[in-house]
Amino acid sequence: MAEAVRKSSGKDKTIRPTADVAPDMTHAESMTPRQIVAELDRFIIGQADAKRAVAVALRNRYRRQQLPEELRREVHPKNILMIGSTGVGKTEIARRVARIVDAPFIKVEATKFTEVGYVGRDVESIVRDLVEIAISMIHSERTDQVKEQAAALAVERLTEILSEQALLRKPVRSLRKAKDANLDDDDDLAEREAQVADRRRRREQKRLRQLLIDEAMEDETVEIELESESDFDDIQPFEVIAGNPEDLQDTFYEFLDGLMPRRRTRRRVSVREARHILAQQEANRMVDYDAVVETAIRRVEDAAVVFIDEIDKTITNGSDSGPDVSGAGVQRDLLPIVEGSAVMTRYGPVNTDHILFIAAGSFQSVRPSDLIPELQGRFPIRVELQSLTEEDLFAILTEPQNALTKQYQALLATEQLTVDFSEGGLREVASIATLVNQRTEDIGARRLQTILERVLEEISFNAPDMADQSVSIDQEFVRKRVGDIADDEELSNFIL
Repeated sequence: MAEAVRKSSGKDKTIRPTADVAPDMTHAESMTPRQIVAELDRFIIGQADAKRAVAVALRNRYRRQQLPEELRREVHPKNILMIGSTGVGKTEIARRVARIVDAPFIKVEATKFTEVGYVGRDVESIVRDLVEIAISMIHSERTDQVKEQAAALAVERLTEILSEQALLRKPVRSLRKAKDANLDDDDDLAEREAQVADRRRRREQKRLRQLLIDEAMEDETVEIELESESDFDDIQPFEVIAGNPEDLQDTFYEFLDGLMPRRRTRRRVSVREARHILAQQEANRMVDYDAVVETAIRRVEDAAVVFIDEIDKTITNGSDSGPDVSGAGVQRDLLPIVEGSAVMTRYGPVNTDHILFIAAGSFQSVRPSDLIPELQGRFPIRVELQSLTEEDLFAILTEPQNALTKQYQALLATEQLTVDFSEGGLREVASIATLVNQRTEDIGARRLQTILERVLEEISFNAPDMADQSVSIDQEFVRKRVGDIADDEELSNFIL
């Protein structure tokens, strides 16, 4: 059975414990291949071969961790080459793999890179971007772990700021008039005034703290001091020994930033916004940035997933002219990274030996064997994804939690307009999508969105004037909106 994609409505994010654990020893990766396939079945319909391939690749990571250290270094991931037309779910399968293992994931298009010596991005930027993604991921995880403590500290800071501003608006009255009755000298007077001010400040802080806890003054305005963004970007300069000009330029700017004093500005914001800003500042202070970088690099090296799309576009059909003249060069540049090498980044060297690479392409006019032989050998697992059938397209419209139909219903419900899709209407959409895919370029499930936009165009435009009404999208409605266009082959090429 061909494949249709169910996309998750959430981020499927797992918060790791504070203690550093092996990034490739997550509970998800300890799942058996059968369990991994069952998990993929929740989101992806069909494509059994691709599911089994990625399930084995993930299980092999778990198996590798059980080996002795000497042997573990010698076991490399079995990279996967997916073959299939656009819109059949290649990207979603790769993305779902990364979510299952909660690993750093990046999707790149091979055509965006050029051979070294040409103007454009070099392939090593894949690894540099992957490290940045991992750092962002782990920083988010660590700040999530301390968010309650950070929120409490933010309340304390906000209490101090508000109480100080309140006292400035209404200072303590001098006790000098009472000097003759109770005080012997100026020192006693100053001490008494300080005690009165302290008691008043404590009372005010107690009152404000309770108001903040009760969120009773969220719309009030407060002036806070904003810290520079470099508070978290505390990177040691000149860590890059070698690399591309982008890294050297970034490192130079970081060095200059380290020489400059941290910039601080004052800004008036609502208490609600101030609470968020101060909580973020406190969380950043509580997170050890060096530990984040160290864990990120380790997670990239042991658990990252790189999805290289359109790899077939780097094949030049033996021609030495045209826009793809550097295609074979891109393949040669990719080879060391896929094979396993150390890539220099601003954070130090990152080893790619155990990164899982999933390449994909339609291979309509070329074959996988047209790739350079060395690169072919680095993708030993090859799976072919089938084109989507009409039944698959109907399943995409009806089964996923965030199906396009449900998205449109939710969007129009904000205008108090109820939209119902009948089974006949959705089957007509799937039928038209199949027909257009067969007659023109087959773009798989992406065709559904084009057709649904056309079907609902008038409703979306008039929705503000249709409050409290209900519209049924049945077979007749769909045929009326797109039937004539679909029947006209030349017209459908331009519109659908």
